[in-house]
Amino acid sequence: MTSSTPLPLVLAGPILRRLEPQRLAIWLVATQPLQPEFICPASEPQVDCQVVAVGRHAYIHLLDIHFTQPLPCNQLLDYDLLIHGQGIADWAPHLLYPGVRRPNLVLRDRLDHLLHGSCRKPHHPAADGLLCADRLLLACEGPAERPAVLLMTGDQVYADDVAGPMLRAIHALIARLGLFDEQLDGAVVADSQALYQHPACYYHRADLLPAQERNETLRERFFGGKRKPIFSSSNADNHLVTFAEVIAMYLLAWSPVPWQLVKLDMPGGLTAARQARYQQELPLIEAFAGGLGQVARVMAHLPSLMIFDDHDITDDWNLSAQWEETAYGHPFSRRIIGNALLGYLLCQAWGNHPDACKPLVEQSQALNSDNQDELIGQLLRFQGWQFNLPSNPPLLVLDTRTRRWRSESSLAKPSGLLDWEALSELQQALLDHPSAIIVSPAPIFGVKLIETVQKVFSWLGYPLLVDAENWMAHRGAAQVILNIFRHSRTPGHYVVLSGDVHYSFVYEVLIRHRQRSPHLWQVTSSGIKNEFPRRLLDVLDRLNRWLYAPRSPLNWFTKRREMEVVPRTPSHSKAGERLWNGAGLGQVFFDEQGRPARVYQLDAGGGEATEFVGKA
Repeated sequence: MTSSTPLPLVLAGPILRRLEPQRLAIWLVATQPLQPEFICPASEPQVDCQVVAVGRHAYIHLLDIHFTQPLPCNQLLDYDLLIHGQGIADWAPHLLYPGVRRPNLVLRDRLDHLLHGSCRKPHHPAADGLLCADRLLLACEGPAERPAVLLMTGDQVYADDVAGPMLRAIHALIARLGLFDEQLDGAVVADSQALYQHPACYYHRADLLPAQERNETLRERFFGGKRKPIFSSSNADNHLVTFAEVIAMYLLAWSPVPWQLVKLDMPGGLTAARQARYQQELPLIEAFAGGLGQVARVMAHLPSLMIFDDHDITDDWNLSAQWEETAYGHPFSRRIIGNALLGYLLCQAWGNHPDACKPLVEQSQALNSDNQDELIGQLLRFQGWQFNLPSNPPLLVLDTRTRRWRSESSLAKPSGLLDWEALSELQQALLDHPSAIIVSPAPIFGVKLIETVQKVFSWLGYPLLVDAENWMAHRGAAQVILNIFRHSRTPGHYVVLSGDVHYSFVYEVLIRHRQRSPHLWQVTSSGIKNEFPRRLLDVLDRLNRWLYAPRSPLNWFTKRREMEVVPRTPSHSKAGERLWNGAGLGQVFFDEQGRPARVYQLDAGGGEATEFVGKA
């Protein structure tokens, strides 16, 4: 497709978001403002459509659909979006499964079956775990086999770790769609166009970060004696900066259509080493784009809920009070973080909780260079990113990134993942429920050895070196969350769904020496398209089993010493491994009491699913 070819009407979507008996949220991006007509024979809809212009030929459509009568449960419900009288079969046939003319959805009366995962990095060599969901939907023989929801528990996009060919596609898409430019206060470059044309634009973006006092750049600020950048991903050479780059990334991560508008020819001016890196990354990005038709098909059929983690914004986001002080203290770093958060609002957060996000969305409809910093300030102060779903059992999704409990002893020490107020709200939301599903991007009950290593590095003054972000890293937050689980009026059954760590595992947890104690399960699935270094994980897994065996005295030096943690074993374990390493999706089936009856890890490569097996 050349620059003279007419643009497609729809660039991405429809993506099904929050689904309730009388409400459905849908996300769609088009090249012109539209008023789509939603068709659902099961109930008469009323559509409220907010349109946010992000470019001359790019408009985000947020469809908040209310139904006059509750949708029937556990049935395949056909739907369509008519645009100028044409349905999805006409303008997006790649979204349809074989033999049908319309997509469909299923409203489940219980959360008895769900998919979850995190960490989807486009240029990782592993296959895309969302393809597991497409294979699953293809094999479903009826609505009873359809998952109730797809939960994406963090790092849906990587704003801080971008391959050269992906950045090339982003810039080509910005130009083709006329995504809006912006001024860049405090930066080496004056505006977005100067950034795109700067010799350091590809693989050298650290050179463009501004200077601070003592001639230290933001990339070279010292934290507790360790020299490490604010934008500290080990691969931050192409860190996204502008709002246009963030929006283009979302379009390219979720839809095959924008890829028809771009070419991946190598930019000029690269050194021989950078050219080699570009050529190495190119087939990985091309393979990622090749599977997006199936990914988009899943998201048009399966309701999805999402929460951010660090890479949606930047690595080490809000890890410590000192990090926050430095990052938000300069207008350029503040703008970089704010642009990613604005993209999250429009492309992820709204679909989780339309009512909470509506005022911010309305302000973004009037976004311009004069009020962008003001809107970013409101986003950084916003306290409504967490959300609940009044399902059976109830679903509570935690914001563990912006409501942090800062260390009272040292600004450089890791912050707690939730502050006192947020933890109190969590406890009130849990009271008197017989069961509950909690989404915490980072595992509440993690691998003890890895947490110990992080604690040692934090004690030595190097928390950023090992990303010391776990629930046990902050004494106050750890004590409160564990006390919540021990409270007599909190649920008898908790299931905590997590990601973040790039490996998967399942723990069963009981309170020691207590009758009728609550029963907890930690179910971690990570990554969707990412993996932990295999040899290193094997070593850590083996050492953890030796050092923290059930009878090991080391258990009494952990904050979880009053709890008995029993790992479930992967069915394909060959040497007693507890951790499963590979890209894919987690799949959980719940019984009528809200307990995880069966837990699987689906293999992105198409291999046999791995079940996590408990003791007989």
